[in-house]
Amino acid sequence: MDQTAFLASLAGCEPPVDFSVHLQALWWLGHGAPERAHHLVQVLDDAGAAAIHAHLHRLEGDEANAGYWYARAGVPPCDGSFDEEWRQLLQRFL
Repeated sequence: MDQTAFLASLAGCEPPVDFSVHLQALWWLGHGAPERAHHLVQVLDDAGAAAIHAHLHRLEGDEANAGYWYARAGVPPCDGSFDEEWRQLLQRFL
């Protein structure tokens, strides 16, 4: 799957069944449901989930908690736009 196909999938009501949990979380974010995304990544214990978790807390305006999750992900805090970060995360998991 590429970014174009992923973006087209946002027209649906649910993420495609073959999406990884990480892509499902990003799909829910792209679909305007950050709480669903948060529910998916909070139970995972890997750097990718931590990066998505950091993005979610950044969206909430909770910079301190986002900083914790960026550290867990092993990446510096993002200083770009929310959309730019989401697209970077998407490229990471496609």
